[in-house]
Amino acid sequence: MYLPVISVTPIDNYKILLIFGNGEKRQFDMNPFLDKGIFQELRDISIFNTVKVSFDSIEWENEADIDPEILYQYSEKLEE
Repeated sequence: MYLPVISVTPIDNYKILLIFGNGEKRQFDMNPFLDKGIFQELRDISIFNTVKVSFDSIEWENEADIDPEILYQYSEKLEE
């Protein structure tokens, strides 16, 4: 079972702040993805900052998206 993303906020250095359906706040680093396919377009900070919740995950204006299971698995939990 995966947890849905309920909130996303772009932050410094190509990272995003995520809040999942269980209330956890996590930080996901997009830097390792910025050399791959459609994610290369996210190097343009104006496109990167268009990130939004889409269904149970996230999506950018250029239609790039990431599975919520990947977002959860590879993100760092933030302490409250």
